[in-house]
Amino acid sequence: MANLLRQMNGELAAVAGEARRSLVTIGNGRSGVGAGTIWHSDGLILTNAHVVQLSAPLVSLPDGRSRPARILAHDDKLDLAALGVDASGLPTIELGKSKQLRPGQWVLALGHPWGVAGAATAGVIIGMGPPPEMGWPNRELIHASLRLRPGHSGGPMVDTHGRLVGINTMMAGPEVALAVPLHVVKAFLHQALA
Repeated sequence: MANLLRQMNGELAAVAGEARRSLVTIGNGRSGVGAGTIWHSDGLILTNAHVVQLSAPLVSLPDGRSRPARILAHDDKLDLAALGVDASGLPTIELGKSKQLRPGQWVLALGHPWGVAGAATAGVIIGMGPPPEMGWPNRELIHASLRLRPGHSGGPMVDTHGRLVGINTMMAGPEVALAVPLHVVKAFLHQALA
């Protein structure tokens, strides 16, 4: 049993380390700091709309460089924003399949909670769909049994292979995290940037 736990521990740490390569820090000009995920190597970054709030964000890249970002698309209802920074050759994240997520599957959420850079938390998928306690009948979200904190917003939620399955967005309770599923993110980008 101890060997199995050590193996699982090492594998989850490796998954988090790989996903961290595409994790950025987003400053919104105020005291808050959020996260973002590099979508395209030429500077396309995804985050939450509530992280940028239509201000001129500053993005800190994984290699330590900071770049001002342009808001390319913004959707308050979906809580998504696409940013552009002048950079190339950035490390991207492999895409997963959010529609194939099943309750009980392990996921990790990365971000910068309370300013702790590149932190990861793990839990299992509870389900998919609208959050009943929030009165959003048409909003599809991933529900996961893990704890998000301020600073996780906009960061990646990944499966056990390190593939992006969602963008962290908010807590729905003490141990319930919500993320925008990857297929919703793709539709947002297709419509916003077509």
